[in-house]
Amino acid sequence: MSERQKTVQSHNQHILHVKDSNERTATVSKILNFSCVDGPGNRLVIFLQGCNYHCKNCHNPQTIDMCNHCGDCVATCPTNALSFIFSKVIWDASLCSHCDNCLAVCPKQSSPKTQQYTVIEMLDVIRSNLFFISGITVTGGEATLQLGFIQGLFSAIKSSSDLQHLTCMIDSNGSLRTTSWAKLLPFTDGVMIDLKAWQEETHLWLTGRQHHRVFQSIDLLAQHNKLYEVRLLHIPGQTDFDAEVDELASYLTQLPKDTRIKLNAFQHHGVTGEALTWETCQESDITHLANQLIERNVTNIVMPSVYL
Repeated sequence: MSERQKTVQSHNQHILHVKDSNERTATVSKILNFSCVDGPGNRLVIFLQGCNYHCKNCHNPQTIDMCNHCGDCVATCPTNALSFIFSKVIWDASLCSHCDNCLAVCPKQSSPKTQQYTVIEMLDVIRSNLFFISGITVTGGEATLQLGFIQGLFSAIKSSSDLQHLTCMIDSNGSLRTTSWAKLLPFTDGVMIDLKAWQEETHLWLTGRQHHRVFQSIDLLAQHNKLYEVRLLHIPGQTDFDAEVDELASYLTQLPKDTRIKLNAFQHHGVTGEALTWETCQESDITHLANQLIERNVTNIVMPSVYL
């Protein structure tokens, strides 16, 4: 094969790769055009549907499972925003009153109020908000379950002259394999990781999953200067951060100094089941945990702005 033929072949392969990336789709549960709490600056936030954790304390349980199109919710919609077409539940956002009857009757507690977006369609959404944002954040559910879409979206942003100034960030539970993180690192500016519990037993009880990958993710992201924030959700009497504060603090002090350690306070908003019987986290609880960490040389602690 001549050099010219090799060049043409490489060019054609690049075009096919770009086309494939632009046609990747994601199941999206919600888009916030503006947020100042999901990363630095003003951000457009994309909530992807689906999660591999089943946290007892989940504040958005309707984002865990994918709709299986059983159709039980259709008849309960008072505005006819849901219809059953070709064995699929179709949601019309323009008719929806957000009464959430569909969530109440769903056997899986899943939301039918999702939409499919290609990378190209999401880029159009981003461009329509371009003058008001400094970046985008992809969250969930668990965003990294739709890895191909994130990779396609972030790479398209970084290669677009009008978008490449935007920072691309991910909010994750940290369960992604390190080999998969490697596919995102070239296009990702920062990641926020939830550390649900310190002890394996506590994490397994709370989420239904082990947490060895969470620590692997944190270590890898820190190594590549991509770890923006580690989040600790304090649930009085349930999480183990108070009991394990020495080991926790020792670990956190080994992270890059600019990594934010964000303390979140558990509340009942959005939760279901036994978590509704748990004690909510008060400002005094968070202050106590923060003081314990500070005494053990943990810096860059971010406290909740509100307790609701």
